[in-house]
Amino acid sequence: MTGLNGHRVYLDWNATAPLRPEARTAMLGAMDVVGNPSSVHAEGRAAKAIVERARGQVAALVGSEPDQVVFTSGATEANLLRFRQVPVDIAYLSPLLHPSAHEPLEQMLDVAEVDDNATLRLVHLTRDHDVYDLVEFNSPNAFDNSLVVLTAADGETGIKPDVLAILEKLHGPEPRSCLVDVTQLVGKARMDGGLAQDWRRPSLSLSGHKLGGPKGIGATINPVGSSLFTGGGQEKGRRSGTENVIGIAGFGAAAEAAKRDLEENVWDGVERLRNILENSLAEAAPDTIFFGQDDDRLPNTSCFAVPGWMGETQVMQMDLAGFAVSAGSACSSGKVNKASRVLMAMGFDEITASSAIRVSMGPTVTEAEVLAFAEAWTNAYRRRQARAA
Repeated sequence: MTGLNGHRVYLDWNATAPLRPEARTAMLGAMDVVGNPSSVHAEGRAAKAIVERARGQVAALVGSEPDQVVFTSGATEANLLRFRQVPVDIAYLSPLLHPSAHEPLEQMLDVAEVDDNATLRLVHLTRDHDVYDLVEFNSPNAFDNSLVVLTAADGETGIKPDVLAILEKLHGPEPRSCLVDVTQLVGKARMDGGLAQDWRRPSLSLSGHKLGGPKGIGATINPVGSSLFTGGGQEKGRRSGTENVIGIAGFGAAAEAAKRDLEENVWDGVERLRNILENSLAEAAPDTIFFGQDDDRLPNTSCFAVPGWMGETQVMQMDLAGFAVSAGSACSSGKVNKASRVLMAMGFDEITASSAIRVSMGPTVTEAEVLAFAEAWTNAYRRRQARAA
């Protein structure tokens, strides 16, 4: 028997959340709308209305104005829109960043290194997890074309840095250009007041499938620079190409449903399940390390390790037992026993960082499913301990 009562259990919501019923309904309705949103006839206007309604739904979720929302294929493209179109001599990156944010900049700055100013600097995260070393920003030699890239929530550990406090420190009389990846935060926790509307207004990036929308759709908020794709001038000239009306409709509906869940405190119940899981595992395996347990973190995310028990091995064992979990970011998976860059930046050794797995859940996950996973993981842990004895 696998999973719970013979059914598989999905506990990898940070990789992609199950499609919400509201999103499915909106997408099915959009499939029957034949017009192109750029056409001026009735059919085109009907398609355009779907796009604009979704734009308002996404804006309401993140606390921005609708005209600040530009649809993309996902957060990866949203990040690239910011990186590729504005000159950057130096980038200050949070070590918690998703690969779609830090890898392009590393490549760009290596290629663009034409003088001593073209360097990459890392914002340092201490072992205390929430203390950032930003002393370089107080230097009188600060670079004019600098970009600060932060994440509102780490998808591996769930840790939520105090983004507003960091932005306060960064922005003096001369505001610096900022991008904040809110992909994992949006839909699971409330947005910090002012992040999208404040005078500093960083660009934001997010993806629809992380909050129960379809895959392949996302958005950039407060876009800076010119278009990555030129052509017909869609999306206010920021992103040419006929809009993905079906995906946009699903994204908008999911955003509206996610906002309702937040208003109804649905994620408090998810946090309770997360705590039940961690208490069960800690009791069965006292040598388990729970990353970020004492920090402000997402309510649905538990990242933990038994040093020496490789994360990829655990993922495969749990998969065979009927449970879908991961060994970190889905975009970094497939690399066997690769140590987590985020955990190593937090000060953990390579063996510990290679031993981590992530369980992430959502509102439809039940206590019975969480306890079934805890039992399956505990059984695998005990078998491992017995072999080592």
